[in-house]
Amino acid sequence: AFFWLVSLLLASLIWFISVHLSDREDAKLQYGLLIFGAAVSVLLQEAFRFAYFKLLKKADEGLATISEDGRSPISLRQMAYVSGLSFGIISGVFSVINILADSIGPGIVGIHGDSPYYFITSAFLTMALVLLHTFWGVIFFDACEKRRYWCLGLVVASHLLISGLTFLNPWYEASLVPIFIITLCTGLWAFFTAGGSFRNILKCLSCKQEDDSRVMMYSALQVPFED
Repeated sequence: AFFWLVSLLLASLIWFISVHLSDREDAKLQYGLLIFGAAVSVLLQEAFRFAYFKLLKKADEGLATISEDGRSPISLRQMAYVSGLSFGIISGVFSVINILADSIGPGIVGIHGDSPYYFITSAFLTMALVLLHTFWGVIFFDACEKRRYWCLGLVVASHLLISGLTFLNPWYEASLVPIFIITLCTGLWAFFTAGGSFRNILKCLSCKQEDDSRVMMYSALQVPFED
């Protein structure tokens, strides 16, 4: 989360300086600088994700050195999941905190012809960002470990695409639908990257069904007979 905050700070400084050096009366230029700032923020986030990966690799080597069996107690996949989740949580907090502050009032959403679905849409977008950062973390770390540069490129490109789709708001149908489609596809990609398979899903479901049947049988055996 700290690494994400540093990337946001640097992106904010770049955008702040560019705005003050430009013509503030030019609305098109300011809108272009806003898109530029979002793109810079995405690139800096991914750069700091890579820096965090390098830091964890060094820490992993140190943990393996001092352990008794020569292995690190934490796997790279666990680190990737935790890193992505922390990126997602802090990103979600910053995405929704201003919206929650504005929701206190005064005023009513949609009273001036704006969409009344602003808050619920923002909640869904925040949820998608948290999930995406978690998935991106798993894919990114695996790609760095296996030197699959095309995977790194796809992660960065999808992050840029998600950021760009948010500029379609308040046309929420054009932003929410593709964002959730990308979230679903990225989640499946991260699942298979982490070693998942359809066979594992079937085994998990079959084990759950067996456990449920055993619980029901055990409960039936515990029921006392009535005279």
